[in-house]
Amino acid sequence: MKFSVNLSILFTDLPLLERPAAAAKAGFDAVEMWWPFDGPDPAGAAPAALWQAVEDAGVRLAGLNFDAGDMAAGDRGLLARPGDSARFLANVDVTVRLAGELGCGVLNALYGNGPGTDRDLAVANLRRAADAAAEIGATVVVEALNSHENPKYPITSSQAAFELIDEVDRDNVAFLADLYHLHRMGEDVLALIDGHAERFGHVQIADDPGRGAPGSGDMPYQEIFARLEAAGYRGHVGLEYRHEGPGAFDWRRA
Repeated sequence: MKFSVNLSILFTDLPLLERPAAAAKAGFDAVEMWWPFDGPDPAGAAPAALWQAVEDAGVRLAGLNFDAGDMAAGDRGLLARPGDSARFLANVDVTVRLAGELGCGVLNALYGNGPGTDRDLAVANLRRAADAAAEIGATVVVEALNSHENPKYPITSSQAAFELIDEVDRDNVAFLADLYHLHRMGEDVLALIDGHAERFGHVQIADDPGRGAPGSGDMPYQEIFARLEAAGYRGHVGLEYRHEGPGAFDWRRA
């Protein structure tokens, strides 16, 4: 398995620009992150500084979110929200340009909280994002979140995500299989891997319950990794779990 560290949820005791080096020191050669700037179109110096930090650390950027609003305040995307559509579209070319400079091939477009989301708008915006991403050979991924922590988010199952992806009808739109969220919603993640791994554009993990590291909850991660390998998944597995203190990656040596 190839792992990438999500710098928006791990190493958060450090400033963002120090996190790529911390991931490299911990033994990783790939990182990913949510949209790391305030607003859809950051000042010119900010992307340049991030690019330099990633390059200096010798890691690659394996995944990046489009602007999803104020995640800390509870926003979960702009894609389907009529009042935020212009902000999403303003961010598309900026994100694609940054991804292209860093060799990032996976871009996550979060749907947006309801009420008031617009399915036709989501489809149109996903097509716009996919067409822009295709210019750098990147894939746009669609994620399902669990409703326990995200009660206003409409896409809460793999089936709902697949239906949206099918409607968008672009070859470079795929499923972001966040196995923590799916398991919290009661999905059989082993069966999902066996039956649909070819639709995965990216995988993210945390253990359930607790959203901690693999081994801290009840999910059978050794079997999950074996099934991903057997199913032919060759992308990165994003580490998107919460951890405080030392030992965040001890499970890899278990």
